[in-house]
Amino acid sequence: MKRALRLVAATALASTLSLGGPAQAREMEMDGARPSALAMFGDALIVRPVMTVATVGGAAVWLVTLPFSAIGGNTGEAAETLVKDPAATAFVRCLGCTPRQHERLRAEKRVAQANDE
Repeated sequence: MKRALRLVAATALASTLSLGGPAQAREMEMDGARPSALAMFGDALIVRPVMTVATVGGAAVWLVTLPFSAIGGNTGEAAETLVKDPAATAFVRCLGCTPRQHERLRAEKRVAQANDE
């Protein structure tokens, strides 16, 4: 009985380990894919307006906390977190792209420009 249980456990472990690689490869492949129409639609109607409001709200919070940030010497970090990051998400990132997709597309454009020069 123990021998059969060991055999079943070893088979289950081997199949689990062997099936993980293709799933991971598929996920990596999907990261480079262009955004779908649904992703663009959701980004335009939900994410962009929310991040625009977050940018304005972050700027207000940054201004209110600016004296304390100046005393602590971290005004740049506060501006980056409260204003620059939400603004980049709202206004710079491609429509429907995840941050990873956006960075990949930017890198591809830089490589293409470098090859053209």
